[in-house]
Amino acid sequence: MNTKYSDLIDQTYYFPQEEFKLEGSELRFHDIDLMDLVKKYGAPLKFTYLPKISENIKKAKLWFNNAIEKHDYKGSYNYCYCTKSSHFEHVLNEALKNDIHIETSSAFDINIVEKLKTSGKITDDTYVICNGFKRDQYVENIARLLNNGHRNCIPIIDNYEELDLLTERIDGKFEIGIRIASEEEPKFEFYTSRLGIGYKNIVPFYNKTIRENEQVHLRMLHFFINTGIRDTAYYWNELNKCLKVYINLKKVCPHLDSLNIGGGFPVKNSLAFEYDYEYMIDEIINQIKLACEEAGVDVPNIFTEFGSFTVGESGGAIYEVLYQKQQNDREKWNMINSSFITTLPDTWAISKKFVMLAINRWNDEYERVLLGGLTCDSDDYYNSEQHTNAIYLPKFKKEKPLYIGFFNTGAYQDTIGGFGGLQHCLIPQPKHILIDRDEEGNIRTELFSEQQKAEDMLAILGYSRDN
Repeated sequence: MNTKYSDLIDQTYYFPQEEFKLEGSELRFHDIDLMDLVKKYGAPLKFTYLPKISENIKKAKLWFNNAIEKHDYKGSYNYCYCTKSSHFEHVLNEALKNDIHIETSSAFDINIVEKLKTSGKITDDTYVICNGFKRDQYVENIARLLNNGHRNCIPIIDNYEELDLLTERIDGKFEIGIRIASEEEPKFEFYTSRLGIGYKNIVPFYNKTIRENEQVHLRMLHFFINTGIRDTAYYWNELNKCLKVYINLKKVCPHLDSLNIGGGFPVKNSLAFEYDYEYMIDEIINQIKLACEEAGVDVPNIFTEFGSFTVGESGGAIYEVLYQKQQNDREKWNMINSSFITTLPDTWAISKKFVMLAINRWNDEYERVLLGGLTCDSDDYYNSEQHTNAIYLPKFKKEKPLYIGFFNTGAYQDTIGGFGGLQHCLIPQPKHILIDRDEEGNIRTELFSEQQKAEDMLAILGYSRDN
């Protein structure tokens, strides 16, 4: 009878997979000895496997360059990293090894850009694409960057007032983009994105405000789909509408030469995940070329903004199962030594799923369980299909510690969770480990941050002040 946890995984998925394999009864991730991490640093812990960032960037650049060559596409390709996915210096340092550009979304992003310039990680040739709703501090920072000589900074106009705010502070000529306010999927609570300018209003806006403005050149049209780049009728329809805007705008605006297709690629969230990245890229390039040829206009240079795809699959979290609570005849709750709300907030906020696997005891029998966090909040739990099914793990045995891992968690979780700040129910932030490889390919680890202490939180709350 196949009752072992390893049997269950083998029967349910294709296993092993590119990044996952079994060594005895223990799981390895990119050949990292996860139990050795636990023995060295303890649990709970978070980790970032830095080489995965470069690997994904190189893959995307190769796929785009192959498609451009196949279709004899005359435009160039530029890979941008969305800093909002993870602002950490170690992430930017790794990403910038790969000749990429940066997309920002708020004022303090520009301060990070300036730090990177000072350290020589980026130069004036690096494109800085400034998205987001812009008001005083963001506008001031963008203007400072441009006025100090970074002419490849391109503010993306989100609303009609931003152009005046920028021209008041920026010296000399500069380039801009315009963001299209794409229509959302029918299941959304609203019809049109709050970000950008409507399809029908972009050409009139250009003719009225930009065309005769000698200070400003419109360089880029920005197209962003909230649900990401997916092979759906909705996505292809929105791309087609975007191309019509680009073509109409190009006919009256000779400076326009770039199309930014934001939205990003999906990240693997299950061992059953399937997505044909190469096909999607090939078809996007093909559709853009066909539309432009039919209209008799030059194809645009392509910019992409990949945040989650860049950094998501580099991250992971490891927890220990502390205790099992049998709440009724059907539900067993495995309590972890941390909180999902604080360490993986997307599982609670948007019911996001990550790859979840046992780290050890794969040769033990399995059981059906629910996973609960340490906070006193009823929403602090995780299962395979939020609010639907339970999950399966090796049977809980108090004398045999069980560790579980969540993988591909590298995007957004730390910033949304408030890294280094207050956590719900004052559950401490776990240790964070950086994992890299030396020139010979050997694994090396570094402690990036210790687990939060009571003193850290009390200081934030004001208890360290003199009364």
